[in-house]
Amino acid sequence: MTVPAPSPLVPVRARSPLDGTRLLVLGGGMTGHRLAARLRAEDPDGDWSLTVIGEEPQRPYDRVHLSDWFDHHHEDLLSLETGVWDDPRITLVTGDKAESLDRSAHTVTCASGTVHEYDRLVLATGSWAWAPRAEGKDLPGSFSYRTVADVESLAAWVAERGETLGREVRGVVVGGGVLGLEAAAALQGLGAHSTVVEFADRLMAVQLDDGGGEMLRLLIQDKGIDVRTGVGATAFRPAADGAIGTAELTDGSELPADVVVFSTGIRPRDRIGREAGLAVGERGGIVVGESCQTSDPDIWAIGECASFEGVCAGLIAPGNDMADVVVDRFLGGTRTHSRGEGGTKLKGVGVDAAAFGDVNAMTPDALEVSFVDPVHRQYRKLVLSDDATTLLGGVFVGDISLYSQLRPLTGRALGADPSAVIAPEGGGDALAGAELPDDAVVCSCNNIAAGAVRHSVNEQGCHTVGAIKECTTAGTVCGSCVPTLTKILNQELAKSGIEVSRALCEHFDHSRAELYKLVEEGGQETFTEVVAAHGTGAGRGCAVCRPTVASILSSLGALAGKRHNPVGRQLGSLQDTNDHVMANIQKDGTYSVIPAMPAGEVTPEKLLVFAQVAKDYGLYVKVNGAQRIGMFGARLEQLPEIWERLVAAGFQSGHAYGKSLRMVKSCLGTNWCRFGVGDSTAMAARLEARYRGLRSPHKLKIGVSGCARECAEAQAKDVGVIATHRGWNLYVGGNGGAQPAHAQLLVEDLDDETLQRCIDRFLILYIREADKLQRTARWVEEYPGGIAELRRVVVEDSLGIGEELEAAMQRHADSYVDEWAEAVNDPERRAKFVSFINAPDLHDKSLRYVIEREQIRPARSEDDPADTFPTPLAAKEHALAGAAQLSQEDQ
Repeated sequence: MTVPAPSPLVPVRARSPLDGTRLLVLGGGMTGHRLAARLRAEDPDGDWSLTVIGEEPQRPYDRVHLSDWFDHHHEDLLSLETGVWDDPRITLVTGDKAESLDRSAHTVTCASGTVHEYDRLVLATGSWAWAPRAEGKDLPGSFSYRTVADVESLAAWVAERGETLGREVRGVVVGGGVLGLEAAAALQGLGAHSTVVEFADRLMAVQLDDGGGEMLRLLIQDKGIDVRTGVGATAFRPAADGAIGTAELTDGSELPADVVVFSTGIRPRDRIGREAGLAVGERGGIVVGESCQTSDPDIWAIGECASFEGVCAGLIAPGNDMADVVVDRFLGGTRTHSRGEGGTKLKGVGVDAAAFGDVNAMTPDALEVSFVDPVHRQYRKLVLSDDATTLLGGVFVGDISLYSQLRPLTGRALGADPSAVIAPEGGGDALAGAELPDDAVVCSCNNIAAGAVRHSVNEQGCHTVGAIKECTTAGTVCGSCVPTLTKILNQELAKSGIEVSRALCEHFDHSRAELYKLVEEGGQETFTEVVAAHGTGAGRGCAVCRPTVASILSSLGALAGKRHNPVGRQLGSLQDTNDHVMANIQKDGTYSVIPAMPAGEVTPEKLLVFAQVAKDYGLYVKVNGAQRIGMFGARLEQLPEIWERLVAAGFQSGHAYGKSLRMVKSCLGTNWCRFGVGDSTAMAARLEARYRGLRSPHKLKIGVSGCARECAEAQAKDVGVIATHRGWNLYVGGNGGAQPAHAQLLVEDLDDETLQRCIDRFLILYIREADKLQRTARWVEEYPGGIAELRRVVVEDSLGIGEELEAAMQRHADSYVDEWAEAVNDPERRAKFVSFINAPDLHDKSLRYVIEREQIRPARSEDDPADTFPTPLAAKEHALAGAAQLSQEDQ
């Protein structure tokens, strides 16, 4: 019989090497997901079937970002790309554990009794959280930190334990590695006190050197987390109710422990392979070679359960590469697995630390170049070959901006003076024009090289970082390579003559300055209206655009004189806690009240009211660096009561928390100081009255000094004013903080009115044109044409916009209202200031206080519970009673 040739109109599918093959993957984690996704992408038309069996009830999720669960308490937001499971060739089984493997029958039996047949089997069973042998480690209150179930149980226990004990829960984290520090931060975020116990002599001992570990310890302690290094936990003793209560350490000391989290390492889950007779490494793990094939030709192993060259890698990058190798081999390829120089980045803790390569300079004749700044808590180290040319490793703590740029250069020529690279002032500038070689791996998680990123930009039209992520998968796992992706993108676009995008985020294609102008012209007054008019689609926005739009709407509302429009009411959901409640939240969940004191002046009568309020509520009192007196320890529901009394006395609470004017600091000036040549106090009071409540891209501070002795430190402020015998000198673009900058002289010898006009122009121009969260220092440094061009625009009015800028500031000044007085007098807004919505009369009973130096402070874990009190007032009353008794005894 003659078989007719296929019609040329009907394409003939090439037969896949896997056609008819039954594939089985044991493990529903990230590597199992990676294999399924890669197979689906590489062989879209193949006639194969794939079954993935996961022990957890959830679909595969992003374990790298497990700590993000505490931000939203919703496991679905950790889910990996779910379109994989829509493929009819792929079956996902969840909540069923693989119990046994019969290699001769080519079957796997699960806990449910289901038997799965296979032609090819892939073990992706991952690892389990190991805990040291210690008496009592299985008591109630003991947790691992590895799965969604772990973090859900941990959060529930801390909440329940806090309610039962009626005080702050005291947590101990055994293990000071990356996950241990994440767990400690998670406990702190749940309202518990955390202590990290690490047997090594430093934190992140595997990843950091001694210097980096010590700097990290300081930063972690600055966050309020206690650290004990060089000790281990030997036993755990129960409390009266049988739950964990005390941790005994190897040095003989004890720690109170209402909850314990073990993060002491992982071990490969190799049981099913071991029992089936597969070769297992000395330190555990299913032995595989460069093809990831096991001792059975029909079985492969990938991820943390696989032992390659005697090592089971606990990182996602090797697991992803192994999954890619297996898929390539299944489809007839010859790809091999190798272990490159990986890196580690601390996340989810609020502290920056990262390292890569040979951090301890173990390479023969290696050189170390370090920079240490103990004041600003920064540590940087590069390890290089003996001729100081080849980069071998690096450690960055406190500032990791160079990490993503340098890690791909491991084993390659640095191309710059290492001392210049890590210099405190703009070290990255030494590498500003450098380009990574095409074969340098940019994204180690997904093994994406710089050449692939360039190809996506130049050949596939990916002109945003989001498009690069979608096209290459770079930056989609841990995200640490995103700064490098951005740099490559900008370099390639510049080569092609394409303007580099400064889009605010994925929801807005405009920069902050462009969006500001569009909203100003369009008159939108809500986030929804702004998204509809200028965004790329509907939605709730993101952590970048929501507060930015809130700031823009606040600024425009004030500058247009619309203080009483509905805009302010609608911004609450866009802002963070501090903006929402108009007060700064403190470490124990209470708030500060810091009334404005323009120029640092305050009358005795106002001070008496201030003192009485602090006394009546038992608050901690401190003079801060902004010439204000602050009260600390106020509960949320107490804020309106306190504001009401302060407003009645003539106080106005200052914006001591927002992206706005913080204060105008001054010296004594001519009124009292014998050196003063200008009335700095009067000028400071005038400027604060004009600019109070001014919303801006970042916080603003102004200083006014009455002479060149500079007692108000004006040159370290965003706007600095210094008196001379000829008038006022105006400086702009200074700030202290993490990146100090001296302000630059804008103009000299100004009278009062001209000084005000120049400041008006400068501030409005900054508000209009600065990027999101950009300080004036950076804005001035990056202003096209520098300070000379800024002087032409602001002082000489080269653009003819001077009067327009001054008028905008005048509208702000004319429309200012006391937001705290409004909150006090508005019953609807005032009713929202409660700790518990369903029980407005209750407050957080876990709060405890002690007396120190005649004032209150939040209790710490080491304080004797008998010396703590549930409210600041109770603590103060106890202290006063004790003082009175001592006085009587003395008499």
